[in-house]
Amino acid sequence: MILEKLSLINYKNITEATLELSPKINCFIGQNGVGKTNVLDAIYYLSFCHSANNPIDSQVIRHGEEFFMIEGEYSGQLTVDSYDYLKLSVSCGMKRGQKKHFKRNKKEYKRLSEHIGLIPIVVVSPSDTLLIEGGSEERRRLMDMVISQYDSTYIEALNRYNKALQQRNTMLKAEEEPDIDVISIWEEQMASAGEHIYKCRDAFVKEMVPIFQRYYETISGNQEKVALNYISHCQRGPLLEVIQRDRFKDRAVGYSLHGVHRDDLEFMLGDHLMKREGSQGQNKTFVISLKLAQFDFLKRTNSKTTPLLLLDDIFDKLDAGRVEQIVNLVAGDEFGQIFITDTNRDHLDQILSASSHDYRIFHVDNGDINRKSQNV
Repeated sequence: MILEKLSLINYKNITEATLELSPKINCFIGQNGVGKTNVLDAIYYLSFCHSANNPIDSQVIRHGEEFFMIEGEYSGQLTVDSYDYLKLSVSCGMKRGQKKHFKRNKKEYKRLSEHIGLIPIVVVSPSDTLLIEGGSEERRRLMDMVISQYDSTYIEALNRYNKALQQRNTMLKAEEEPDIDVISIWEEQMASAGEHIYKCRDAFVKEMVPIFQRYYETISGNQEKVALNYISHCQRGPLLEVIQRDRFKDRAVGYSLHGVHRDDLEFMLGDHLMKREGSQGQNKTFVISLKLAQFDFLKRTNSKTTPLLLLDDIFDKLDAGRVEQIVNLVAGDEFGQIFITDTNRDHLDQILSASSHDYRIFHVDNGDINRKSQNV
């Protein structure tokens, strides 16, 4: 999939911009806080129907304005073996105090979940360090974001599970004793949807590990060994039994202690947890390798559609050798359209000099975006 044109009105600090984009490399240069990341966030929004870093839609509207609008014009092959190309328009608009309208080819979606996976995307950003330093919810979100882009049944199972979990927790918190028959119904729904979620996550992790390890070895120069370990209550036996086994304890604390909402993904450096042993450079290499492995995975699973790759200020805290390896990787033919932000023009010049592909460079300053150069 290729994003040919991006139009923005009142999106965060960007008043108005219309960008004609390169099919390969698009670079956004500027100081911190001027709006480079906001461009990438708008591209993310068109894939996931929400901002990457703010779940409240009204808060992406530029201060002092009453609405925002984003629109992307895409093209892509209909099938991996086809010479026919589709043209696709995706847009979203919202006025303050009203619901957003998300459209595909000018037709509004009835359910936003129908859109997820149409335009696969992988984002690498400074906030990815939370995958290592943060709680297990960050790593579950990582699995959910990738799997939901190629398996619509996974999103449906997540919705069923979360609804049942919420209902069960409400009953656990109530002053009156829960009705056994009613709470059992919610537990059965949790177990049914949870087992499906577990199977999807388990298969995903098993397939991801060797791809991830290969990327890490390349970027690090084979200096360290890394691994991913998936941990789930489903590994203790049938999930329904695991959930019901500690119902009394759950009632005492007022929420569900067991289920796939407690799953985790351990990040290992050698025999130790990365969060305890990894340096800043190793942590960053770990998450970049993980995201590049996601790209590889989605490219092979999502109807052979090449995802968009968004690289937001990724070179900080990496030594020259690791930067060079990343540059060589992303400049290759395996990757499709790439969007890069950086404050340092030297990094971008390295990528552009290593690539024979088309590129465009944009300068961003306080929400104003101007194209500076391109090769054709």
